[in-house]
Amino acid sequence: MKNRKRGFSLVELLIVLAVIAALIATITPVALNAIRKSQATKVAQNIKTLAAAIENAAYVNGVTTNNEIKRDTDNAFTATTDIEFLGRDIDADSYGVWYSWDDANDRFSVAVLTNETVDADTAASVLDGLTTANMVASEYSFTLGINANTSNALVYTFTFDVY
Repeated sequence: MKNRKRGFSLVELLIVLAVIAALIATITPVALNAIRKSQATKVAQNIKTLAAAIENAAYVNGVTTNNEIKRDTDNAFTATTDIEFLGRDIDADSYGVWYSWDDANDRFSVAVLTNETVDADTAASVLDGLTTANMVASEYSFTLGINANTSNALVYTFTFDVY
């Protein structure tokens, strides 16, 4: 009877490790791409939520005499953190809503923006009209959320009437 040691040989272990390494190398790019796409989708959906929320706030709560959208029946949106009233769990340091009354067209001009680092093309594929732009604060009368570091921010602009 042969006296053979039990266990795996070194060659067998190396083959198994090579197969595992090949599988990991194949799966890693797919997983990283999925993570990037999910982050871009999250950002696009947050921008869409803020756009709908600011329009809804204007319709439901009305505006003040100086065309500032009210937060509720008594107060206007004034504090930087008031953006949190528009969207749950939206970071005021990463997202912003800039708006002003457009006298020429009798409507609000609104820009919803973020300085989060995501793939702009992927986010734009989720939300039509999303662009990369350098925002100019002087174009808007009122700012909620971020008001710095907005060069090359992801921006969604729209206009709407308040009746």
